[in-house]
Amino acid sequence: MAMDDNQPSEAMKFELLKVAAKPEAAARLGRLLLPGRQPVSTPNFFAMTSRGSVPHVTPDNVSKHLNIGGSYMALEDFIERSQAYAKREPPIYQTPSSSTPSSGRPPLHSFTATPPTTLTILAPRRIPAVPSPMGNTNSSISVYTSTGFQPLSTSEYRSAIQTLQPDIAIPMADLTNAQINPTSKRALRMAERTDEWIKEWFLLTKPTSSTATFAPVLPIAYSMQWEYLERLSEDYTPSSPGHPSPRGNNAVAGLAVYDPDIIPDLVNDYSNLSLLPRLSLSAPSTPHQVLRQISLGVDLFVLPFTNTVSDSGVALAFTFPPPSDTQGILPLGVDMSDQKYQTDLGPLMDGCTCYACSRHHRAYVHHLLSAREMLGWTLLQIHNHAVLTSFFEGIRQSLQNGEEEFEKGVDRFSMVYDSEFPVGSGERPRARGYHFKSAGGDEKRNKPAWSKFGNNDDSEGVSVSSSQPVTDTPPPVPDPMADGVDLEHQGLGKVVR
Repeated sequence: MAMDDNQPSEAMKFELLKVAAKPEAAARLGRLLLPGRQPVSTPNFFAMTSRGSVPHVTPDNVSKHLNIGGSYMALEDFIERSQAYAKREPPIYQTPSSSTPSSGRPPLHSFTATPPTTLTILAPRRIPAVPSPMGNTNSSISVYTSTGFQPLSTSEYRSAIQTLQPDIAIPMADLTNAQINPTSKRALRMAERTDEWIKEWFLLTKPTSSTATFAPVLPIAYSMQWEYLERLSEDYTPSSPGHPSPRGNNAVAGLAVYDPDIIPDLVNDYSNLSLLPRLSLSAPSTPHQVLRQISLGVDLFVLPFTNTVSDSGVALAFTFPPPSDTQGILPLGVDMSDQKYQTDLGPLMDGCTCYACSRHHRAYVHHLLSAREMLGWTLLQIHNHAVLTSFFEGIRQSLQNGEEEFEKGVDRFSMVYDSEFPVGSGERPRARGYHFKSAGGDEKRNKPAWSKFGNNDDSEGVSVSSSQPVTDTPPPVPDPMADGVDLEHQGLGKVVR
């Protein structure tokens, strides 16, 4: 049956299952419900994607081996335009028309082959975003595509959301993406621009939209953006969060928080905003920071360190609550490129039941990384996502048992585990240039596999040393009549230098 264009579509719901009794910001249990998608228990995390896919893991293996509730995607991954074809429409906008909401597979799901039960989150930029030298304007932001920086206007982004129909959309925000704090003048302009863009966003969003909006909360002082937050609270937030809004999805369904330290102010001053789901886009770099943000009341995370750790050849090795019978500081992960794992037949992590640990061992993964076989990083991704899934399950269970138990677990975690991930000693997979921006004088991220003959610099690739004598004599080969004893004595095609 066709839906009445004037009837609001079924909106996203967020149920708070357990909230701390104290009035200030605190950890909480909840459940995120979207039509046609699997429920997401919170606190939890969403997978970080590159061009719509979890790095090194094919969509069928995502369904089989990764228990993730959602995937975070960036529009800048899909809208590159070369100078030769500046007016060519990006392929993602040409998704076959058969992919309709009525079929349960919106265009973004279809184009990226995302499993049907996994929700999609679409934002303008990656996390962390590469700072742009161009800056933003009153009607656009600068995004970094595979063909360089280009402007993305508010109208173009709004049109992309309507075309691709993600489950959750994060409106554009005026961000500097710099590591230094903006000046007070720049911070005020950030709030004013974002406020104008939000008004335009909801003015053009229909109540029948199937996409839920997570409004951005800027990484600036509360005093600089209180007027913007006031507008969100009074004009675009249901009076009873957690219940369907008469505006359908034309209302704020959640918050995309770029600095979780502002959450206590939201709790104190905006009762309706404080009950919305909170997605942290601050890119915490360790599980210690994740636990701190959960203590502030963050519900959902996007964790770029998952892919970074896997690329470095490190297998995560932490649990929550932490073990109680340990002595000394435990590492957060294991460097599988270390030579000591050449003959280790144990799982990547003791007690882990993921596909990588139940079917393979450390020696095999070490071999794959040494040979630069992509399967090595695939197995690490499967394992590391399983560790994070178990980590958040332990957090939810401790919160269910009481806030005091959770706080004890957090204190114990900080004492048991190292504060940083180990630095992988192996060679990384090839890096995509549009994920980074050179600052001048940087070393090449992707070292060439071959170099000019006679090049003595082994770090630049595989070459023949100029110190070796070059002759026309063919390399030695074993006698065809030799037996096993002769081969053991002479070797097989061994070149003595």
